[in-house]
Amino acid sequence: MRIRQISAMALTLVGGVFAALVHAQNPTLVQAPTLLAQGSTVTLAQALKAAHNNFDVALARSAAAAALADVLTADHAPLPTLSAKFSAMDLQNGIGGGSILGDKRIDKGIGIDWTWERGNKRGLRTRAAQRNASAAQSDLEDMQIQQLLTASAAFFDLTAAQERVIQVEAIAAGTAQIASTATRRVNAGDLARQDALRLEIESERAKGDVLAATLERQRAALVLASLLGVDAAAPAQTLQTQGSWPTPGAATVDADPTDSAMQAWVDARPDLHAAMERVAAAQAALEGAGAQKKSDITWGVSLDHFPGTSTSLLELRMQMPLQFGYQFQGETGRAQAQLTAAQDALDKARRAAALELQGMKAQLQSVARRSQSFEQDILPRARQVAAQAELAYAKGALALNDLLDARRTLRATGLDALAARADHAKAVTAWRLRTQPIAVMLAE
Repeated sequence: MRIRQISAMALTLVGGVFAALVHAQNPTLVQAPTLLAQGSTVTLAQALKAAHNNFDVALARSAAAAALADVLTADHAPLPTLSAKFSAMDLQNGIGGGSILGDKRIDKGIGIDWTWERGNKRGLRTRAAQRNASAAQSDLEDMQIQQLLTASAAFFDLTAAQERVIQVEAIAAGTAQIASTATRRVNAGDLARQDALRLEIESERAKGDVLAATLERQRAALVLASLLGVDAAAPAQTLQTQGSWPTPGAATVDADPTDSAMQAWVDARPDLHAAMERVAAAQAALEGAGAQKKSDITWGVSLDHFPGTSTSLLELRMQMPLQFGYQFQGETGRAQAQLTAAQDALDKARRAAALELQGMKAQLQSVARRSQSFEQDILPRARQVAAQAELAYAKGALALNDLLDARRTLRATGLDALAARADHAKAVTAWRLRTQPIAVMLAE
């Protein structure tokens, strides 16, 4: 009889510990003094700051710098050309004696040629480069937001993986204790050997769940470490997160934004700005293609020295292409096609941005209700059912199968609640990143 009482107490204790772990928040960890160097502990704010300047952002920043340099390339007039010549050398009668520069009968000259661009080609070329540079800067801002979104999702994946390890370890410890108690009960003749074997199987399965959860936590840590740029020499698998989940059921500060607010958020997106700037750049390129119909004129002047004729001869010249049979239809057609493509890309980006924001709003409201339902309704009921099953089994009023089913239900419900918390946290953070300035998120 004493063995039965001990078993009942053990079952009740393990069930209580398991329920508490399911409901517990993420444990507070010690913050590492140097995040990227040691790669041990990171908060959400630290993760966002690191992702804001990771390798992908650095590449986008280099592309923006290159596009800005293209403006300098475009905004200059054609360089003058210096020319020197030796001509009118008489190979039949000779060129005479004396120095080659002053006495020999050679027409020597030095001149400068400069091309005058007409049709505002330089201004149009510069405007297109400036628009492309502005688009590259918007691409940089969009890359930063994308990295923040990815890093926040990876952060909460790791946070959930950490809690999942704690839960399955508690389950494994409790199951191992029950299996040990069952073995003693079998030896005392108080429990059938078949039930003890089933409990041992459950214990081994729980150990396997611990291994799987640990591997998943390591994978989540590696994903987050790659986004944050953790030093390769640091053990990325040991990266951990600290912080608390958002309030269960909380959708956002503005759970039901107006249509004007939604449109303002769409218009403020950097990817939309980039598409608009590329349309302007394509328009400038089209005007530049049309400006080629105005031929550029090359002016030149030379000073000649020809002994025997004159030592001071002046030459003025002008050159321009004669546009016969071709009016730059190919360049104009290509520029027009690129403008059409840029306009189509803008329309696609605007539509995609609006649909994405609407989808994020619907997802946020849905996961908020789901997380609230788990925290306030489903999980408490699962705990209650498991506690009642443990009590009934301890009194001999419930079969082992029913007890195991109740515990499995509680375990699955606890893990589902954890997944709901993670989805809710991801949705809340993603919504804030899309509707608030980045500086606000980084300042927290």
